[in-house]
Amino acid sequence: MLRVVRASKFRHVFGQALKNDQCYDDIRVSRVTWDSSFCAVNPKFVAIIIEASGGGAFLVLPLHKSGRIDKAYPTVCGHTGPVLDIDWCPHNDQVIASGSEDCTVMVWQIPENGLVTGLSEPVVVLEGHSKRVGIITWHPTARNVLLSAGCDNLVIIWNVGTGEAMIQLEDMHPDVIFSACWNRNGSLICTACKDKTIRVIDPRKEEIVGEKEKAHEGARPMRAIFLSDGNVFTTGFSRMSERQLALWNPQAMDEAISVHEMDTSNGVLLPFYDPDTNVVYLCGKGDSSIRYFEITDEAPFVHYLSTFTTKEPQRGMGYMPKRGLDVNKCEIARFYKLHERKCEPIIMTVPRKSDLFQDDLYPDTAGPDCAIEAEDWFEGRNGEPILISLKNGYVPGKNRDLKVVKKNILDNKLSKNAENTGTVNKSASSTPSIVSSAVSLSLLGGLCLGCMLETVTFSCVHTIQ
Repeated sequence: MLRVVRASKFRHVFGQALKNDQCYDDIRVSRVTWDSSFCAVNPKFVAIIIEASGGGAFLVLPLHKSGRIDKAYPTVCGHTGPVLDIDWCPHNDQVIASGSEDCTVMVWQIPENGLVTGLSEPVVVLEGHSKRVGIITWHPTARNVLLSAGCDNLVIIWNVGTGEAMIQLEDMHPDVIFSACWNRNGSLICTACKDKTIRVIDPRKEEIVGEKEKAHEGARPMRAIFLSDGNVFTTGFSRMSERQLALWNPQAMDEAISVHEMDTSNGVLLPFYDPDTNVVYLCGKGDSSIRYFEITDEAPFVHYLSTFTTKEPQRGMGYMPKRGLDVNKCEIARFYKLHERKCEPIIMTVPRKSDLFQDDLYPDTAGPDCAIEAEDWFEGRNGEPILISLKNGYVPGKNRDLKVVKKNILDNKLSKNAENTGTVNKSASSTPSIVSSAVSLSLLGGLCLGCMLETVTFSCVHTIQ
């Protein structure tokens, strides 16, 4: 017998928008003309790029802080130009990176319980782009490795732990870069460029390992993401301005594995991918729907599942990592849809009668632990994601603070100063111990800036400061 309907456990996935009291209201979502998602989510916080006078800012809200958000709620506001993209660190739920029109990338440490006052001092400022920075994405398995791409057609990979630009991919992109994405273990990146070319790049060898010109022939922006099997999934526009999605094999990019034409809307399709279930969710900017597709090994390889539709168009979209979902409700995805003045959570659920843990829906997923350190990755090592089970729900551990150890020219001066103070300490060894605590100094009457030592006995010839 001929199978009329393809069997899939995700055929009946349905979306549901949460009630108003569980939304985040009265948020002035950014109006900047840049095709990023404007929202980033992790199991602790939701971050939203907002309108800000005199610079760029974004809100960071604990997930439980729903309802109306006060206009005076503190923001992250260190950029001097509008913020274009934000991304949470996958290995530390309190660290977020932001790229801006002021040509800088900033990395921020959010307090454990959220912001109490405005945050204007980043942990580190990464300067290297000459034009606005529109793309930020963290390495999936190596600690403190961050990729940024700017309108200067330059891709920079940073070691955030030292604040250094370790790799600069110049002369690979002749025009503006629309998207950049790491593969599963972070050994390759794929980019979509305004010249209509998809490139697969080995960043450490600084070479292109695969490319396809005119992957989508339309002039509107493209997006490209890696799938868990190593294939590349792209969204774009045809010559007739129809929205397309396509699947490519990086080893043979002459011909697409599969191409689908969708509709004639002009909103850029933002793809969100779940590597555990092989489901791709497509959210069009300005659309009021989320379409989802399942990727399989059998033709036509990209299978349409369903569409979730609401009344209001979306300005942006945040996507929760798998470890932040409620496994007891068979939730397989959660989106944070940005309206003009609010953020609305949408949950995607697979209907199941049993209350037991559904192993087939929740295979082991990428956890928050990094597989390798930044130095190991830059030396050529790769690490697969460290997987965790969601059987008993995800319990977040204690995040360690991000510490930046900068290597700079001041190190030499500091070492010389250390030598000088070493000689001073030797001469002081014959005297009684030199007291350094503030209390003791106040008892001695002060510190002489002239000779540092003889104030102990008050036999100093200088004026006591």
